[in-house]
Amino acid sequence: QVQLVESGGGLVQAGGSLRLSCAASRSILSIYAMGWYRQTPGKQRELVAVIHLGGSTNYVDSVKDRFTISRDNAKNMVYLQMNSLEPEDTDVYYCNAVGMNFWGKGTQVTVSS
Repeated sequence: QVQLVESGGGLVQAGGSLRLSCAASRSILSIYAMGWYRQTPGKQRELVAVIHLGGSTNYVDSVKDRFTISRDNAKNMVYLQMNSLEPEDTDVYYCNAVGMNFWGKGTQVTVSS
């Protein structure tokens, strides 16, 4: 069973930056596309960034040019660099293999005005 642990969230002011990290218990990055999601409790989960097996990336329009997803296959790590943060980015952020159900506890990102 794959376990994922997110870290790096915190409290920042608008315009600030955070780097989220996702540690995988197994070497899965060569098997699955990996994504970062965000979800407010009671609302639908949103996929905000994905990195495909070949290394190409996609982003939801609201974070394009501000967020960058990357990975280190040898270290079983996935990252999300978040720049120019806005209050609307406030949410709990999760990583996962796209289409899978390996949900962890997530990491809270709160952006103040």
